Amino acid sequence: MTHGIRTDMHTTRLDGYRTWRETAGHYALLPLRVFLGITFVYAGLDKLTDSAFLKSAGTGSIGETMRSARDSAAIPALVDLALKSPVGFGYAMALGELAVGIGVLIGLFGRLAALGGALISLSLWLTVSWATTPYYYGNDLAYLMAWLPLVLAGTPYLSVDAAWRARRRRTGGYR
Repeated sequence: MTHGIRTDMHTTRLDGYRTWRETAGHYALLPLRVFLGITFVYAGLDKLTDSAFLKSAGTGSIGETMRSARDSAAIPALVDLALKSPVGFGYAMALGELAVGIGVLIGLFGRLAALGGALISLSLWLTVSWATTPYYYGNDLAYLMAWLPLVLAGTPYLSVDAAWRARRRRTGGYR
């Protein structure tokens, strides 16, 4: 007879089905994946459909946003690079967010998509959000941290990646 720590909390039942805790643990990243995917798809579409955003100058434009963030950015050279072609950078940002969001939602190259999301969030934190005080008011750092579990775990279930992996196992091409 043992006392103290229970060790049977995460065991699979004899009939082969998972316990509810195992199931919850297995799907724990799904809400984060759905949230980040939808948010980045929305952000990309919002930029692509905003007539003011995709301009090099003017209120609400990518150019004006980058110029106003330049002097307070952690790495002003990143802003200078974007300012060489603000409209091109705006399109790249919007299409990147859209690709990341779709990739994470459907689980297509999940780790790569999550890495893309992390890099977008990192670049925004080091430029546009850097001067936000206190630092935890800036959302880009929180998004960066939210992407990291998906960079590590990928999209191992309910995804194109999982379907491909299962197919490779069935055909003997994956071990």
